[in-house]
Amino acid sequence: MSDAKAEKLEKLYRSERTRLERVAARRVGAATGADVVQDTFTRLWDKAVEHIVLTPVYLNRCVRNASIDQLRRDRRIAQLPHLITEEQYAAPVPTPQQIVAASDGLRQIDRIIHGLPERTRHVFLLNRVHGCTYEEIAAALGISSSTVEREIAKALMACQSGQDGDDNA
Repeated sequence: MSDAKAEKLEKLYRSERTRLERVAARRVGAATGADVVQDTFTRLWDKAVEHIVLTPVYLNRCVRNASIDQLRRDRRIAQLPHLITEEQYAAPVPTPQQIVAASDGLRQIDRIIHGLPERTRHVFLLNRVHGCTYEEIAAALGISSSTVEREIAKALMACQSGQDGDDNA
């Protein structure tokens, strides 16, 4: 958009904004009215304004249409909670078999972690349970970051191979 067109649109915005906010506020409320007007001018700015004659009547129609769109959006959003059933809210209830399988898996991982060498276990737990970064672990234990990486990799491989081995048993 040319500078002259931009200045013209900005001047029009300043002169018509208050009136258009009142038009929008009658439909969507004062709190949202200013947003509707701002959005309307933003869309006009983004479009090919060179081919549109921007008059107060045209702007009034744009703001009224944008207000109606906003009302429709607000109504759809307000209806959403009523359209969702109780089953859609709740997480699916695990079956007894799923609970047993998950418990077995956790016990197996716990055994694997406790079977790791002490430093590997310590590094792994600091990272995965306590959320420490590799750098924090390295500084706390007086080891290099690459050693931390190797220890984490060892622990992950042990967990993976331990789980794979149990599936095949």
